Amino acid sequence: MRRRWIGRIGWYPGDWVWLSLATLVVAAAGAAIAIAVSEHRHSGHQGFETVAGGVSLREPATQVPAAPAATGKTGTAKLPTAPEPGAPSPGNGRTLWPPNEAGWTIVLVSYPKTFGHPQALATATKAAQKGLNQVGVVDSSSYASLQPGYYVVFAGIYASRADADAAVATARQAGFPGAYSREIAR
Repeated sequence: MRRRWIGRIGWYPGDWVWLSLATLVVAAAGAAIAIAVSEHRHSGHQGFETVAGGVSLREPATQVPAAPAATGKTGTAKLPTAPEPGAPSPGNGRTLWPPNEAGWTIVLVSYPKTFGHPQALATATKAAQKGLNQVGVVDSSSYASLQPGYYVVFAGIYASRADADAAVATARQAGFPGAYSREIAR
């Protein structure tokens, strides 16, 4: 084989070339398989759908109406405030974030999107049962203010950081010690 190369091309790169080419082919095949599996998992989630930036089961969800009047200061509509602590929880952990609205919330838990959707829904249901209000799940990839790749379980929809910070203690007392306030913006 070496003589043929030298006769046709004038030089021979060495026997290491064949091992390198075989390794390159195996690596390319592995990458193609990984991409195909990833795409299949991403499109293969069943039992839920993304609705208005939030994630919902195909069952009735507690809608949070967006206020129609703009504040004029920032051009965003005024967000509804969360009910008072201790008030009965109106939802089942399926509150949707108001479409095209920015505001503050309490992040209870975040789960990686790879396999975290069932856990996020279960946590949201548990939080609503513990008395937290306006509990839901959002896909963090839909919001610029959140790290993409997670299902974020939230409680409450607040117009200001101060309002959200004041409610963190309630979430922690409900069994979510890592709860913190966070802005939600597209």
